[in-house]
Amino acid sequence: MMMNQPPTISLIVPVHNGGEKFKQCLASLLKVDPAPLEIIVVIDVASDNSRDAAESAGAVVLTTTERFGPAHARNLGAYAAQGDLIFFVDSDVTIEPNAIKQVIAIFQQEPDLAAVIGSYDDAPAENNFLSQYRNLLHHYIHQTSNAEASTFWGACGVIRRDVFLQINGFNEHYRQACIEDIELGYRLKRAGHRIRLVKTLTVKHLKRWEIANMLKTDFFRRALPWTELILQQQQFINDLNLKTSNRISVVLVYGILATLSVSWWRPVWLYVSAILALLLVSLNMPVYCFFRRKRGYLFALRTIPWHWLYYLSGGLAFILKTVQFQFSKLLLKKSGSIQLQ
Repeated sequence: MMMNQPPTISLIVPVHNGGEKFKQCLASLLKVDPAPLEIIVVIDVASDNSRDAAESAGAVVLTTTERFGPAHARNLGAYAAQGDLIFFVDSDVTIEPNAIKQVIAIFQQEPDLAAVIGSYDDAPAENNFLSQYRNLLHHYIHQTSNAEASTFWGACGVIRRDVFLQINGFNEHYRQACIEDIELGYRLKRAGHRIRLVKTLTVKHLKRWEIANMLKTDFFRRALPWTELILQQQQFINDLNLKTSNRISVVLVYGILATLSVSWWRPVWLYVSAILALLLVSLNMPVYCFFRRKRGYLFALRTIPWHWLYYLSGGLAFILKTVQFQFSKLLLKKSGSIQLQ
C-alpha cells in the first residue's frame, strides 16, 4: 500500500450450502460503494447451487476437497487474496452499502490498527421471537462493549493481510463454526496488536434461531470451547459476554436453583430465591430496558427466562470444563511424578 493511498480490500465469504440467505449476502456485497478489489467465496463443500450463485455474482470461487470448516475456508481465501485488508463476512449476513467506506476511513485514521470488527444491527431478518431475542442480545452486547476490542469476530471482521499471515490465520483445529474468531483475537492481542470495535459498522443477520440450534450453539459451540480457551490461556477479560455483571448473574442463577431445590422442606428458602431473583433482574435491567425500547414490554418479559437459561448454560459449561481441566492437570502431575521415580 502506497503512502496516503486508501487500502485495497478483499471480501472473503466462507459458505456451505448457503441457500437463499447466501444469495442475499452476495447481493449486498455487490451494492457496496466503493467496490472491493475482489470478492472471494470459499465453498466448504456444497450440494446446493452456492457455486453457481457465487460465479454469477462475479466472485472468485475456491473450493475445498472435503468439509474442513469455516476456519480453513477463511484461511484459504486469505492466502489467495490480493488486498491490503481482508474483510471476512459470514454467508448468512448482509452488509451495508457504506461498509467499505467506513473500513477504509477507520484504517486511515488509525494506521496502527491491526483489525476492526462490527456488530449485528437491531433489525434481525427473521421475525420469530427467538431470532429477534438472540440477535438483539448480540447487538446489545457489542454496542455496550469496549471500543478497544478484546477479540475478533468472523461474521463482520477486517484485518490487515500481513498481520493475518504473520499470526498464521485461523486455528484450523476448529472444524465447525465455533470460537475460531475469538481464539484469533486472543492471539492478536497477545502479540500486541490493536482491534477496534466500530459500532456503526453493522450487518444484518439472516439466520433463523429455534430452540434446538440455539441451545446447541450456546453450549457446545460457544460456552464449552470458550471456557477451555480461557482456562488454557488464563485470560479472564472484563468485556463482551465475560463482563463482571455476567459472571455475577451466573452465580445468582445457580443460587436461585439451589434455594428452590431446598425450599420444598424449608419454605423459608423461597424468600431467599425471591431476593436472588430480584437481584438478578436488577443487575440485568439495562438489557431488559433495551429489549423494552426495541420491542415493547411483553417482548422484554418473555426474554427473561431465556436470558437466565443462557446464564445457566454458560455456567454449566464453565463448571464441567473447569473440573475436566483440573483433573487433566492432576493426571499430568501424577504422570510426571511416576516418570521421575
